[in-house]
Amino acid sequence: MPERVHKHLDGGSVPLETAVGKSAPLLTEDKSSKSKKRKREHVDRTHLGERAISLEPARRSLPTHRNTRLISHVEGNHDQRPQSNGSDRLQLATLAKPKSKGLSEDFVRPSNGSHNLRDRAKRLESSRKSLPVWSHVREIREALLGQDVIILVGETGSGKSTQVPQMLVNEPWCKSQSVTIPMDRSPQTVTIGGCIAITEPRRVAATTLARRVAEEMGTPLGSSSPKSTVGYSVRFDQSTSPNTRIKFVTEGTLLQEMLRDPWLKAYSAVFVDEVHERGVNVDLLLGFLRDMVAGKNKGRGGIPLKVIIMSATAETETLRAFFEEGYGREAGNGVHGDRKDHGNGTDGLEHQDESGSEWSGISSSDEEGDTAIHSNGTVKGSHHEVKKPQLKTSDRVATCYIKGRQYPVDLKYTAEPVQDIVEASLRMIFQIHRQEPMPGDVLVFFHGRNVIESLESLVKEYAHDMGPELPKLLVLPLFAALSQAAQERVFQPAPPNTRKIIIATNIAETSVTVPGVRFVIDSGKAKIKQFRTSIGMESLLVKPISQSSAIQRQGRAGREALGQCYRLYTESDYSTMQQSNTPEVLRCDLSHAILTMKARGIKDVVNFSFLDPPPRTALEKALLQLYLLGALTDSGGISDIGLQIAKLPVTVSLGRALIAAAEPSLNCVPEVIDIISCLSVEDLFLNLASEEKKKEAEVARRELYKREGDHLTLLTAVQAYAAENTDRKAWAEKHFASHRAMKAAMDVRKQLRAQCQQLKLLKLIQNQATSAITPELANSILKCFLKGFATKTARLCPDGSYKTMVGNQVVAIHPSSSLFGKKVEAIMFNEFVFTNRSYAKGVSAVQMDWIAEAFEV
Repeated sequence: MPERVHKHLDGGSVPLETAVGKSAPLLTEDKSSKSKKRKREHVDRTHLGERAISLEPARRSLPTHRNTRLISHVEGNHDQRPQSNGSDRLQLATLAKPKSKGLSEDFVRPSNGSHNLRDRAKRLESSRKSLPVWSHVREIREALLGQDVIILVGETGSGKSTQVPQMLVNEPWCKSQSVTIPMDRSPQTVTIGGCIAITEPRRVAATTLARRVAEEMGTPLGSSSPKSTVGYSVRFDQSTSPNTRIKFVTEGTLLQEMLRDPWLKAYSAVFVDEVHERGVNVDLLLGFLRDMVAGKNKGRGGIPLKVIIMSATAETETLRAFFEEGYGREAGNGVHGDRKDHGNGTDGLEHQDESGSEWSGISSSDEEGDTAIHSNGTVKGSHHEVKKPQLKTSDRVATCYIKGRQYPVDLKYTAEPVQDIVEASLRMIFQIHRQEPMPGDVLVFFHGRNVIESLESLVKEYAHDMGPELPKLLVLPLFAALSQAAQERVFQPAPPNTRKIIIATNIAETSVTVPGVRFVIDSGKAKIKQFRTSIGMESLLVKPISQSSAIQRQGRAGREALGQCYRLYTESDYSTMQQSNTPEVLRCDLSHAILTMKARGIKDVVNFSFLDPPPRTALEKALLQLYLLGALTDSGGISDIGLQIAKLPVTVSLGRALIAAAEPSLNCVPEVIDIISCLSVEDLFLNLASEEKKKEAEVARRELYKREGDHLTLLTAVQAYAAENTDRKAWAEKHFASHRAMKAAMDVRKQLRAQCQQLKLLKLIQNQATSAITPELANSILKCFLKGFATKTARLCPDGSYKTMVGNQVVAIHPSSSLFGKKVEAIMFNEFVFTNRSYAKGVSAVQMDWIAEAFEV
């Protein structure tokens, strides 16, 4: 057991100006217990990086109210790192240090010249050779010669996402093949395979990994060149070429592709990455892929599809049993549906294989292997006994473990619950900035755009007043709704003498690695989708993260060097967190998932091959919702409307609004597309903190506001922005709008128009001029959205409150709405959110008879 050191980090209500400037230390060092070895030591540091002699004088100088004490647990120290036997729950496994500085320091955009691309790929080779996965090529290749399914567990930093596709793309089974398959009328010769798909849970992960792999292979990215062999495809953005061999996609994008090509004939292999996140799309993919590989590949002319399941932490036995059951074999413990707790089945595993292997044809490594593939026999690992591969043809599923590359991370908790996460994070950022030397960027985990932007604004404000002796701060947000260009800024190197402060949602937890991070501040919160069956609505709730998520966040600090993780919650709070994330399929609205199943011809959705079958009540609610939308027929089959919705890259409700807009009586597809484009990106209007700025914005936006509410206000805003031909950035600043969000909305608008033209919902737009929003057009637009959001409506009650039409739930109009403080007959809203009360967001005024009409099936 390594020595555990306790630190007291005493803060308090000292003004933040004091934290930024040079003043009396908030944190001091207690030397009295420092000589105690193998016991808990009381050590303290100054908040401003200045050493103090005694703890008590600093404490006496602090105000007594809201005196916050932070206790930190440090595994070892910077001078001597004790070896771990793996039994300490709080310490990440001590792993071998890499022989190079790592991938992320080389993460820059390549030049376009082919010679430069090859030179850069050659330079990257040394950092790639340090990745643990390089010594495991033979085991993975041999497993896929004998099996069609492999579960690959690669700890953080193992290189599984970038390297494994490259090591397999030239395998014999990955070549395209011509076969004759039976069709409805006559046999046809088709081409099977030749490409690898790698699914990621988020767009930023897919695009970032694609760019990295293209650099490593010395090839242009995607559509930039017809010779490119690496590309990506995400919602509203695709970059591929006719020669693409490795394609990174989001899970939803591949599901869309399966509607057009149910047997995925374009692919030789599908990688399902980050499976431990257990989003509803990944569970759908697992079910479809299981049925496909166990179905004798009828639609592929008998050519098997290889399935590689990849994760940093996954329940391997559960996944193995799930796929074995698909083959009709008797499954062991952990068969899907029987689990009560979603644990982290591979925490702390370090496995070792005696033999090394070479990556022939790409590069080689002389490092010893750290992997084991389960079959029969055993081999001793560094901490556990694991199975030794026999690679029998009767073994349908292989399991491979790869030790990751992780530096030790000092872990720190609070002694008491933090009352103000934003303030505590702000203090910690400046404490780190003054105490810790460069380089070393800070990654802060928050739970949503509003709090991220609040902290971003505060850090920038206080950083402006820092003295010239300190490095500059570059503050960057990272959340899913950001444009791709804004997300990519996070991965670019900071300017000289500058420390990056990245404030992110759980998007940065496992899917992507932000280079340069040495310090992590973990709020312990995340926004979680929760379907509330009582009101038939899904809402985003701020909830504590799981222990698995906390461990992943901690690991972000140790990718390139020794790191530190500050958890803004107590160790007791950590112990009460659930072990791993509850699968999204058990807690979300299943309407889109069921529509996807129906579109793929699944008739019995109740008995679909889910890894974790959702509650029957949730399935029934979703089926009813789809029926009310007109997506299902009376017999439960998918309707023509449902088929069209399934082909659109938007939610079921937004898809229904688009289909309605194409009806001759409503005829407003361009306008509905414009509004959906705005709803598909981050908020168009800036979230302002000061009352003075809010009043300025109110005046500036007055010309954009529509009395009907938020939908038409968004339409007015995006049309005005599109019509601006001189300086769109200046227009955005004038109206306190996000130029970044506006540009993203324009990109989505372009993509949606093209897709609606393909589906014959929209004719080619020759004249880009927009139509005036007449009362008749306004009514038509709102009626279209009611077709998709009839269940998200509320009526005005005599007491002045609003109650939902479904569930009779009291809701208030959100302060961000243009209808805030107004009373109308009834409202329609896009989103139901719950903070200290229930709010409706994205609100428009509607009439009661419109709602009744929308409910007619």
